[in-house]
Amino acid sequence: HVQLVESGGGSVQAGGSLHASCVTSQHSDTYGRWNMAWFRQAPGKEREGVAAVGSDGEIKYADSVKGRFTISRDNTRNTLALQMDSLKPDDTAMYYCVRNLWSGWVTFSIFGHWGQGTQVTVS
Repeated sequence: HVQLVESGGGSVQAGGSLHASCVTSQHSDTYGRWNMAWFRQAPGKEREGVAAVGSDGEIKYADSVKGRFTISRDNTRNTLALQMDSLKPDDTAMYYCVRNLWSGWVTFSIFGHWGQGTQVTVS
């Protein structure tokens, strides 16, 4: 049973930075074949894709975080990271790590394997 475990959330003032990580418990030989993404969901709001990195290394970001967030992956350590800079109160949400066979935002939401999330709070 594959598990995705997020860490690194926390509370920070506006303008600050946080670094979230996600470790996937699967054989490292196969991790690189998966598309990986960060999603977030704030109370009372719909879940939204934040950043994704494909198995081919292609990266995409939501417009709301472009220039402020950086996604990266280390296939040798089954690790996905999200560097969050210039944080705003609107970034407050639970952040989830997701893996998926497909790369579209909608397919992540429907078919992806999700972690339990890590809370990010910006005041």
